[in-house]
Amino acid sequence: MTDQNQIETKKKLENTDESSFDIDRDSIVSTTDLNIDGTPHIEVKGLNLRYGAAQAIYDVSVPIERNSVTAFIGPSGCGKSTLLRCLNRMNDLIPICNYDGEILYDGEDINQPSTDLVRLRRKIGMVFQKPNPFPKSIYDNVAYGVQLHYSPSRRKMNEIVESSLIKSALWGEVSDRLHELGTSLSGGQQQRLCIARTISVEPDIILMDEPCSALDPIATAKIEDLILELKEHFTVVIVTHSMSQAQRVSDYTAFMFLGRLIEFGKTEKIFNNPEKELTERYIVGRFG
Repeated sequence: MTDQNQIETKKKLENTDESSFDIDRDSIVSTTDLNIDGTPHIEVKGLNLRYGAAQAIYDVSVPIERNSVTAFIGPSGCGKSTLLRCLNRMNDLIPICNYDGEILYDGEDINQPSTDLVRLRRKIGMVFQKPNPFPKSIYDNVAYGVQLHYSPSRRKMNEIVESSLIKSALWGEVSDRLHELGTSLSGGQQQRLCIARTISVEPDIILMDEPCSALDPIATAKIEDLILELKEHFTVVIVTHSMSQAQRVSDYTAFMFLGRLIEFGKTEKIFNNPEKELTERYIVGRFG
């Protein structure tokens, strides 16, 4: 992160305008009501995070159920994308970022210095807000990560590429032009190509940071359908500004505000019968 980006991040954190919400920042605490039906695949416990002197996350704990879709919602600057990047330690790439607390993945704390970050980011993959295919062929985009981690035969590689494109709902559209540039695809196709690239290395968990924000409604619908299919094989965590999208695709919803986890629970309950006044005010559009 450049010095200018660090300054902008700090200003964004400091200038989040809670005055119009008539809320005392110091009175807000993260919830400890964190029930899920199944077993957690990854679990955040007591996480605090700072960019330099500016705190972005305050004592957040949240369990992510295995083979489910969990959506993080909240206004801009509330910490949801920052929290998402903690789940595979992408924030380690920001020099001024420091944090404490535990993140348990299959029972082991990934925040330990001994964590193998290459392996961690293979098992917990990330799909970013803007599609970012490599300037390579469609085939090589999917094969790239596999070649970094393994040495499969050509036949096995072909199988992996085909399987990944099928799982990302793209195979039927590109099977006869695998050697065309990935950057020649439409925006929605590029995002599905990035998803295929992510799943080609056999992750357990897929993180998605606003994966539809740059897409049209038709492409968005395809990604949403894909997310529902992906949870058959993977655990999915998504950050979204679209509350209707969270309702359509997620099993659990976490509402964040001013770096705190205000409410967490089954998506139907969060949207139809929230327990916290802040959650209700955000859902009905009274702020955010």
